[in-house]
Amino acid sequence: MSDLCKWLHEVLEQLPVIRFPFKVEQLPENGIYFFYENSEILGPNGDRLRIVRIGTHKQGNFRSRIKEHYLLDESKMDFNKDVPKPSDRSIFRKNIGRALLNRDEDDYLQVWEIDFTERKNREFLAHTRDIDKEKRIELEITRILREHFSFRFVIVDTQEERMGSKGLESSLIGTVANCELFKPSDNWLGKYSPKGQIRKSGLWLVQHLKNGPINENDREFILNAIKRTKEWITNRV
Repeated sequence: MSDLCKWLHEVLEQLPVIRFPFKVEQLPENGIYFFYENSEILGPNGDRLRIVRIGTHKQGNFRSRIKEHYLLDESKMDFNKDVPKPSDRSIFRKNIGRALLNRDEDDYLQVWEIDFTERKNREFLAHTRDIDKEKRIELEITRILREHFSFRFVIVDTQEERMGSKGLESSLIGTVANCELFKPSDNWLGKYSPKGQIRKSGLWLVQHLKNGPINENDREFILNAIKRTKEWITNRV
């Protein structure tokens, strides 16, 4: 598993790293993204950043997912008790918020866990919300993501090839989640997560962690996807 994890990190280095600020128009419509975190290094004597999250999206929604994670549409901060907070639409943001609140032993974690995209929760639990507090947390999440995270992407056109238990995403997650080289640093924020899967795996993820690793067919697919992605990037410059 460690060899596969090392191989994956190495082949992805053929692709550029995207850091904030960036233009969302320069991103593809479909693909798989790989997030890195500045303080997280691969291996005890490593010289490369380790992957801390792998994700994808429904058909045509790559750009919107990245926009939600980085909160590129800052009008989304104008929420109130009847409107979901940005982290209710990005599980990545929600997990970072969980870790921040748990680190600070803040009881507001119980409210943070509520999904206010659900109408029944807005109707019956809106009174539990502290909007000013939520906005402070959301601003901190945005700062952390923009200052400490970066990502690479590979273009994968069809949803079936990307998503679900049979899609490439699950095998990629299984590869990095079970890698012996893949250990979080002592100061990694994810160690404060109330989610045991995040603390144990070193990934900002809870799904597909026990999935099997990529196979030879997957490796060939990844190499072809990287080649196509490089060509796509070159043609847009």
